[in-house]
Amino acid sequence: MSIKKQFLKTRPICKVTFRLSKEDARNADSVHIIGEFNNWNKLNMPMKKLKNGSFSITLDLEKSNEYQFRYLIDEQTWINDSEADKSVPSGFSGSHNFVVSV
Repeated sequence: MSIKKQFLKTRPICKVTFRLSKEDARNADSVHIIGEFNNWNKLNMPMKKLKNGSFSITLDLEKSNEYQFRYLIDEQTWINDSEADKSVPSGFSGSHNFVVSV
């Protein structure tokens, strides 16, 4: 897992690339990123599957904000990102959402 941030000088945007390795994605057929930036819509942000089996997506996120998120593997299994800036309780049966700060 990795999160890469690229702050733009000319706009109040940070390009954030989220990447899951093949192992982290558990050899998935599909991975979606779900979070506050897409109103927790489960299927509108599929990550691109790369030739090596990893998954990646780059999002333009507004600076000076925090965004909670999680990954959904094969539309069934939720996983978190150990590279996130922090975690917070999700409010659902002891689970946590992870947070990226930009």
